[in-house]
Amino acid sequence: MKDIIRLLPDSVANQIAAGEVIQRPASAVKELIENAIDAGATSIQLIIKDAGKSLIQVIDNGSGMSETDARMCFERHATSKITRAEDLFEIKTMGFRGEAMASIAAVAQVELKSRQHDRDTGTLLQIEGSKVILQEPCACQPGTSISVKNLYFNIPARRNFLKSNASETRHIVEEFQRVAIARPDLGFSMFHDGIEVFRLTPGNLRQRIMGIYGNNYNERMVPIQEETTILNLTGFVLKPEFARKTRGEQYFFVNNRFIRNGYLNHAVSDAFEDLLPGGSFLLFYHD
Repeated sequence: MKDIIRLLPDSVANQIAAGEVIQRPASAVKELIENAIDAGATSIQLIIKDAGKSLIQVIDNGSGMSETDARMCFERHATSKITRAEDLFEIKTMGFRGEAMASIAAVAQVELKSRQHDRDTGTLLQIEGSKVILQEPCACQPGTSISVKNLYFNIPARRNFLKSNASETRHIVEEFQRVAIARPDLGFSMFHDGIEVFRLTPGNLRQRIMGIYGNNYNERMVPIQEETTILNLTGFVLKPEFARKTRGEQYFFVNNRFIRNGYLNHAVSDAFEDLLPGGSFLLFYHD
């Protein structure tokens, strides 16, 4: 009987991984912005076109990459975060598995420009469907610019699965806001089809929330702070009279990273049960 088990080609394995890691344009936005933060960027710009289907570009002023690192970052499980299994318990950065860039490159046309601050020239890398098309020195600003074009161009069925532009843009904005709220000390900007959507300057959490939702939130927010032997809790809660009908603007962060937790949602609702109309939810931001 013939052997039937075989290793998948890297290109096929990356496309399969892309379905798990890069579920929609917003997934790529999240991964690219988190990479910029891990690179020590203080200014991060997001540019999208056609709800991210035609273009997702993230430009940062972070540490930049060497020629070798620029090439290696697109290999599966290539990471600067860990060298042994024990390192998993000490990670404080955003990602470590080394799957995101490989997954993105497997289902898009990617152009990367990166330059370290102590170098005169940077590296230009073009990849299409996991295949390196071009790699050469280039003139560019310190930091990294990554352009993801024509997402899912080689998987039409996956592209057809995407929702309307309005829906996909909403998901992108949500991911952008979550990261921006978690890191008010960094500058962020976002452009969609040539129109500036956000320009957020570094500041404190109150200023960041106002920058995203408007200056009228200043009078609506009540600061909270609690320190225990287990954790430190800080943030803002909106006054009960400004409660909403959905939990869409309840944000919880742990170590500057957005989380979803039903227990925390219920804890907030229970705490304000006697102050809120039935079916209303309090807006909440905390770390």
